[in-house]
Amino acid sequence: MSMPHWLNEQHRMIRDSVRRFAESEIAPRSEQLWQDEEFPYEIWRQACQLGFTGLPYPEAYGGGGGEWLSFAIVLEELARVDCAVANSLMANSTVASLLSNYGTHEQKQRFLRPILDGSQIGAIALSEPNAGSDAANISTRARLDGDRWVIDGSKIFISNSGTDITGPVMLAAVTGMRPDGRKEISNIILPNGTPGFSYGRKLRKIGWRASTTCELFFENCRVPTDHLLGERGAGLRQTLAQISTGRILIGALALGILSGSLDRSHAYMKARRAFGKSISEFQALQFKLADMAVHAHAARLMLYDAAALKDRGLDFNQQASMAKLFATERAMEAAHQALQIHGGYGIMSEFAVSRAFGDAKVLEIVEGTSEIQRVIISRELLAH
Repeated sequence: MSMPHWLNEQHRMIRDSVRRFAESEIAPRSEQLWQDEEFPYEIWRQACQLGFTGLPYPEAYGGGGGEWLSFAIVLEELARVDCAVANSLMANSTVASLLSNYGTHEQKQRFLRPILDGSQIGAIALSEPNAGSDAANISTRARLDGDRWVIDGSKIFISNSGTDITGPVMLAAVTGMRPDGRKEISNIILPNGTPGFSYGRKLRKIGWRASTTCELFFENCRVPTDHLLGERGAGLRQTLAQISTGRILIGALALGILSGSLDRSHAYMKARRAFGKSISEFQALQFKLADMAVHAHAARLMLYDAAALKDRGLDFNQQASMAKLFATERAMEAAHQALQIHGGYGIMSEFAVSRAFGDAKVLEIVEGTSEIQRVIISRELLAH
């Protein structure tokens, strides 16, 4: 594995620590998690106890006070073994970032601390059946009734929902109309178990099978007015401000799949024999391995650059979109080629390359599709 020379000893220690954890605690259970489609409660708690979940968040609320580059390395190493487990941390981080950046002290104590220490997990409820990439089109509504918000509507594709430890659900809802006719959208913190909040189907996915995803329904669901996050009407702005960070983190998941595909293909080519010789001697397969190595190295440099810019407080939006686009598309390609290298074994779910193939496809969709990334990048280029 190619390591950027400018990583420091702390980065290397974090990588080694997460890799040991992933290989000893996650890898032996990964196939069963995929088969059962169940949330990995014990793995989640262990990851939180080791400080992986809270790494980039304030120590005052149970975080580690670390860098986003370090957190990207954590997700990369987890996804190298099981992307669904890594996604649980990634989805939780979006809720944690919203609470950390816009919550009151009381909201952080009540809702942020538990999703950093592992006693709960956070879910962000933005997507709706008719509002995915077009987030401003959401229709779930929240109206004021005395000292309560009354919420009605539904959400879909919500990661970390429906588990036994789901805690705060960060809900985007229409709270009014602006003078120009646009919807006023606000974020409201909705504790799991609030009366009027119910779950629909547990959705079955092509990948991320151990990461729970559900439909959510709200009918006359009431929460106190102090559950509003930040300013009224700032919900979409708050959420979109976290999207670029999310793109770095999704890119890190993709890099993990890229690295895992490379490592597994390399090991299989060394061990497998066909036509009287090692398949590592076949040039067609050698070229597949070479492409994976090139793409993993390039994706790593792009992602680490975007994360380092964020850590320095510099603009990183375009770099995040570029890194997400490149890493996810190359991860899908690597997962495909890993299947080809493994032949018949590659299409069996007991082999990690098979499970990674479905996981890779998901990454081209979430946090903005490949098409959305190209729109963002081209607009930035043409604006100058």
